[in-house]
Amino acid sequence: MRGHTMDVAIIGGGVVGSGAALDAAARGLTVALVEQRDLAAGTSSRSSRLAHGGLRYLEQREFGLVHEALTERGLLLDRLAPHLVRPIPFLFPVGRKWERPYVASGVRLYDALSRIGSYGGTMPRPKSLNVDEAKELAPDLDAGEMAGAVRFHDAQIDDARHTVAVARTAAAYGAHILTRTRVDGLLREDDRVTGLLVTDEMTGERYEIRSHVVIAAAGVWTDDILRMVDAQAPERVQQSKGVHLVVRGDAIRSTTAIIARTPASVLFLLPWGGDWIVGTTDTERDAAESLADPEATEQEIDYLLGQANRWLARPLRREDVIATYAGYRPLVAEDSTESTTQVSREHVVFHPAPGLVAIAGGKYTTYRVMAADAVDAAVADLDAEDIPASSTAEIPLVGAIGFAELWADRAALAERSDLPIDAVERLLRRHGSRVSEVFDAIAAQPDLRKPLPPAGRHVAAEAVVAVTHQGALDLEDVLVRRLRLTAESPDAGREAASAVAPLIAPYLGWDADRIAEEISAYADRHPLARA
Repeated sequence: MRGHTMDVAIIGGGVVGSGAALDAAARGLTVALVEQRDLAAGTSSRSSRLAHGGLRYLEQREFGLVHEALTERGLLLDRLAPHLVRPIPFLFPVGRKWERPYVASGVRLYDALSRIGSYGGTMPRPKSLNVDEAKELAPDLDAGEMAGAVRFHDAQIDDARHTVAVARTAAAYGAHILTRTRVDGLLREDDRVTGLLVTDEMTGERYEIRSHVVIAAAGVWTDDILRMVDAQAPERVQQSKGVHLVVRGDAIRSTTAIIARTPASVLFLLPWGGDWIVGTTDTERDAAESLADPEATEQEIDYLLGQANRWLARPLRREDVIATYAGYRPLVAEDSTESTTQVSREHVVFHPAPGLVAIAGGKYTTYRVMAADAVDAAVADLDAEDIPASSTAEIPLVGAIGFAELWADRAALAERSDLPIDAVERLLRRHGSRVSEVFDAIAAQPDLRKPLPPAGRHVAAEAVVAVTHQGALDLEDVLVRRLRLTAESPDAGREAASAVAPLIAPYLGWDADRIAEEISAYADRHPLARA
């Protein structure tokens, strides 16, 4: 890569940047992606973990956005990532009788939009339910607050693992994926951007990456990149904070997810790995708060608990919350008088300087469309002939090919691997057909079949595979974004950190001192990990 001029350099290792790397590489372009921290370290690991059209956007008459997102949901379910995305049933409770036909009509429109096009019809039809029928599915819904409900289906996605899969697929097509690489500046020749000046955060080495065009897919940091071209550049990104709680699995009795109205937006109660995710908020950023690592405030926790408890017969308590996480949505900056709840989730591609393309806004579910639009703009800037159109709608991600066959044969796979079938199902849902990487690690080192603390939902081999195959470079990468234990453990992954650090040390060249430093640094970053 060094000494050569790439066709495209991409800033940002979130889902849009990774998607752009795959899109460009699949067109035959040479690609370098740089990410200051880890893949999905920002917004792409802090979502509600839904691949959805956004039911609430129908009230804002964003019909095109909803249809586009539902089409992408169908693609993810059917072709691109069936191992990481799966249907999930929802209940939408209503508080007054007249609301049930109103909500039902909206849900039916949502369902109809999902059935338009090649990837429609993947979900069961919605159904209107009376109070007793709703209580049968969700016993903890408060009958006194409810006049019925509407049942429908959407889809759930492991956001961080999906982003890593997109980046791995891009690498398989020849893209260079460089994490821990900070952008210090943009290279210029006259008025044209001609590449990046970067620093390797691991070694301190500073070097140049030359490219014919740069794509800034930096999410909430997009304005920082634009000001490298023009220090007076107007704000193009509005940062909206989203907070989620992780609640003990036995705190809510329900066989379905729940979506409920709030005064400002909607609230999700989502089953996840034996626990529940409750969220989200949608508020403007406090300028004093960390952009890279925001935290849930006491007020935000109380707000989410209060909104959930409006609909629950058994109120959630503070002690039911085992973890929190927060992130910022990179919305397109609009009239500053609008609340972030009302700001459109549509995306915008713009051209702030010759040789520089930037993208902002959008939703996680529509990442592939956003990436294709950004690469289309880059191709136009290249002024080259015979570059094909985007083909990513036809490219299954790493782990997708062969997943359906393995899932159908999972009982036999459990017998062959000498693992419980529920463990094999969890492995298949996380790794798809690349579960072979986990089994290969166990074959080479049988002790790696042991479950990891605290709940035993992962096997030790997954921590090793995170380093050897999935680009993890430290304990944070493994626990937060590959195994997701930080937000799914009552101790924020403290016990897991002590178990995982020695496992991955040989693959990363760590000695005993470095192992201790990693465990300590992890605890410092995640205060709940303190005893």
